[in-house]
Amino acid sequence: MSTSSTSGTSGTSSTSSTFNTSNTLGTPSTSRPRKQIILGAYVGGVNHHTVWSDPEAGSQIDFASFRHVAQTAERGLFDFFFLAEGLALRERQGRIFDQDIVGRPDTLPVLSALAAVTEHLGLIGTVNATFNEPYELARQLSSLDHLSGGRAGWNVVTSFDAFTGGNFRRGGFLDRNDRYARAGEFLAAARELWDSWAADAVAADRDAGVFLRDPKAGEFDFTGEQFDISGRFNVPRSPQGRPVILQAGVSPQGRDFAAGGADAIFSPYHRLDEAQPFYRDIQARAVRLGRPAGSVKLLPSASFVLGDTEADAIERHRDITRRQITGRTAQILLEGVWNRDLSGYDPDGPLPDIDPDLDGPPVIRGRARIGEDAHRRVAEWRALAEANSYSLREVAIHAFGRTEFVGTPEQVAERIDSFVQQDGSDGFILGSHLTPTGLDEFVDKVVPLLQERGSLRTEYSGTTLRDNLGIPLNEVAAGAGAGSGARTGAGAEASAQVA
Repeated sequence: MSTSSTSGTSGTSSTSSTFNTSNTLGTPSTSRPRKQIILGAYVGGVNHHTVWSDPEAGSQIDFASFRHVAQTAERGLFDFFFLAEGLALRERQGRIFDQDIVGRPDTLPVLSALAAVTEHLGLIGTVNATFNEPYELARQLSSLDHLSGGRAGWNVVTSFDAFTGGNFRRGGFLDRNDRYARAGEFLAAARELWDSWAADAVAADRDAGVFLRDPKAGEFDFTGEQFDISGRFNVPRSPQGRPVILQAGVSPQGRDFAAGGADAIFSPYHRLDEAQPFYRDIQARAVRLGRPAGSVKLLPSASFVLGDTEADAIERHRDITRRQITGRTAQILLEGVWNRDLSGYDPDGPLPDIDPDLDGPPVIRGRARIGEDAHRRVAEWRALAEANSYSLREVAIHAFGRTEFVGTPEQVAERIDSFVQQDGSDGFILGSHLTPTGLDEFVDKVVPLLQERGSLRTEYSGTTLRDNLGIPLNEVAAGAGAGSGARTGAGAEASAQVA
């Protein structure tokens, strides 16, 4: 998911929210019905946002942790539980570093287990299109949709490095264009498999002794540059037709692909003056491709810190942020940009006075490199440090912190609602620094306020994830709108690794 910046005294936020809800582009018409906020809950994975050292932190492996978050989200009438994917343990100069959570169970078994202990909550997982096969994954996701009664979703991503590819097959890494081409065709093939069964294909007529109404049910024949498969798909049509598809899309190609192929999009924008144009653009692209207005939902990720007063929340946020980004963590985060060993620099001292080394072997593996933007990024950080007298660690906190909502429950509810009602997004995917109990406070204190405002349901009205999200089945061909590069651009931006 996207990373937002925080700034202020000692590298922490000087305001109560990094979501800017000042209405620079105008409010929606007062005659428009109030939008219902979509809420997802995520469990932090292999990254610095989860404070595993907190005395109240629980296991990232034990099923009880996932169950607690999912059941808390359902108690708060959230739309879905989201689980990111981590296919490789991050390394620094060949050694795993302890700032990350080490280890994450496979996504689909966790979601399948959660289907048995929840009734309404959607179950969405990140699964990589680079290292899986369409028939196998389509079958697994369709099975999850059946097991859950129509609550499954898939966040489509690709892999970004050869380091991760080595876990799967020799030479498993794909070049940029190839992995995006594979992702585009993968989604198109999966959709063909899901659509190979009509909703009424199973007759199960005991008297006539006829099980299938359509003797050709499940037949498929998909040929493309990446896949050439044919046969019979052996899982009947799922309760919601197809699993809900999530992607990320920022580039023009990525936006077209997401607008045509996705049901929901991870939005990277946390400022209203950036989020509103992105929102309008995606909706306009979707309509041009023949989809109903509003059928693509935009959902930024966000975290929160609550306090009895705004001052309490800001102080609590400062404490949490400095536990998330310790001196050692700050060093490692900046090494991913400099691509140099920075262990000789004092985290509480100035930024390194050397330039990034873009040609050297990677110091950090398993995390996306800044690459060609490194020199520009370093120049921006040096200007920031000089203007604010920031240390190395304070720059890292500013650049890599990600707590978007900080304030009293009333302030957080108002800011979330305002952002959604002004079409900055359709909702948020929320997480906490604390696993598994961090979401409890939001459900207990903020959810009732959103309900009082009429912006959040007071009971589930639908039986499937599509019903609750208000997303009709997408009849536009997968990948439509990206032109001749549709499959090549399944998108660069559909590949966001969200952990």
